[in-house]
Amino acid sequence: MNTNMSLSLTTIALVVLGAIVILALLSRCINILRQYERGVVFRLGRAMQPERGPGLVFIFWPIDKLVRVSLRVVTWEVPPQDDITRDNVSLKVDAVVYFLVTDASKAIIAVENYRFAVEQASQTGLRSVLGEVELDDLLAERAKLNARLQTILDEQTEVWGIKVTQVQVKQVELPQEMQRAIAAQAEAERTRRAKVIAAMGESQAATKLAEAAAVLNREPISLTLRYLQTLIEIGTEQNTTTVFPLPMDLLARDGQRGFVDSGRASAARPSGVTAERWTDGDGPDGHRTT
Repeated sequence: MNTNMSLSLTTIALVVLGAIVILALLSRCINILRQYERGVVFRLGRAMQPERGPGLVFIFWPIDKLVRVSLRVVTWEVPPQDDITRDNVSLKVDAVVYFLVTDASKAIIAVENYRFAVEQASQTGLRSVLGEVELDDLLAERAKLNARLQTILDEQTEVWGIKVTQVQVKQVELPQEMQRAIAAQAEAERTRRAKVIAAMGESQAATKLAEAAAVLNREPISLTLRYLQTLIEIGTEQNTTTVFPLPMDLLARDGQRGFVDSGRASAARPSGVTAERWTDGDGPDGHRTT
């Protein structure tokens, strides 16, 4: 009886051990890949095609080995780089690189550590591009610089199955003396623009005044009306003394008109005849001749 019990315990132990081994094998053979993951299967050291996943993936362990690769976009911040631009300006520049894996097999086979490789390529590419541009282009045309960096990095990482989607220069740190020089340049530029705008305003005002003068010259009565309007505006103010400016051409016309009228009157009277006002009211026109 004891022998039967021993055999039963041994059988149970073997069954449990077999179940544990089977579960361990199944855990190695059954893999679940997420939607953003792909698996590269190596069978006896040889890469199998095509890539596996997502979902449930079976492999024959220990003959097969599965390497997981994420296809999500990776964001890596390039540390500040000490660079010298083409116009010999020393500065520090940092950037952000966005990349993702497009071919999982190449990313695993072509390069040992694709993320480290992309990081090193980003640093060297940033230094080489900044050395070919001037400071003004770096500050004013940053979008073009970002596109150029992306193109250079994408060409380098394409053979690794990596796609660089975007490169952005985040911050440019200039020396203090260069910051003061740029500030002085910007202030001088603003002053120049202000003077140009003021000169353009003066030119336009002079043009309009010339046009107004031409209109007044064609219609002399309009000058008199303008003069009267000015007097009305002056009269509305509470002034103790009012100065009446008289246009010289208006006085000249009035004086000329009076001179002509007096000349006409002198010509109408006979020679030797003068006009005097009657004190006793005799005469038809209030004058008497002597």
